[in-house]
Amino acid sequence: MAAQLDDLDRKILSELQSDAEQSLDEIARRVGSSKTPVWNRIRRMRDQGVITRTTAILDPEALGLEACFFVLIRTSEHEAEWQRKFLKALKERPEVLEAHRLAGDIDYILKVRVKNARAYDTFYQALISEVRIYNVTALLSMEEIKSTTVLPL
Repeated sequence: MAAQLDDLDRKILSELQSDAEQSLDEIARRVGSSKTPVWNRIRRMRDQGVITRTTAILDPEALGLEACFFVLIRTSEHEAEWQRKFLKALKERPEVLEAHRLAGDIDYILKVRVKNARAYDTFYQALISEVRIYNVTALLSMEEIKSTTVLPL
């Protein structure tokens, strides 16, 4: 169920998505409110689960993680035990930035960040040694055109 947010809540969220390191005074000034109501709204939105965490966004290339692969997975296994092992394997692999279960011909898509193709192969070999997978297709991203964590409000 979606949280009930008013215009001021949305303005606060927009400011936090833009730069969560801003002071409460700065956020309050930008949204046209005072510090205490802004703090109370932020605390309420955390309690409601609208704000789940505050984190730093790192530049993967600056850290030597230059290769981004989108991995399409098809499986012939749909039993609970296989799924449990598969999800456990994904959660334990720091290379997996995102994992989605899909409708259609492909069962799962992963976003994987690694140093290079050799590092991807190491990841791939480890994954298939942990769980049986029917078919894997890896697509190398040649250029990141848009990447954002900002949700449309």
